[in-house]
Amino acid sequence: MPDPMALPEPPYYMVTFSSQLAPTDTYGPVADQMEALARQQEGFLGIESARGEDGFGITVCYWQDLGAIERWKQQVDHAVVQRRGREEWYKAYHVTVARVERAYGFQKSGETGSMAT
Repeated sequence: MPDPMALPEPPYYMVTFSSQLAPTDTYGPVADQMEALARQQEGFLGIESARGEDGFGITVCYWQDLGAIERWKQQVDHAVVQRRGREEWYKAYHVTVARVERAYGFQKSGETGSMAT
């Protein structure tokens, strides 16, 4: 989970990708590659992701602006993986793009966690 202190002051954008995987053993390594590639993109701010044993997952990527989101969507390697996802990995998915107007968080004093951008 991104550290709320590491994200800039709003406004910024978030893209939520909810998906249901088909049975596969090839998705994980490619998802890791795409996360690494997204982190290299101009305007990338952070990512959160979780997937259940049933294959349902949600990934939220944070971006500086709509231009950064569009460049990521059009990035050549990402576009190839998007097509491959529709053909072999996903039973279904849904994408939501939203502008973050307000954000805040809490972390108990002395606690550490896996909050990283």
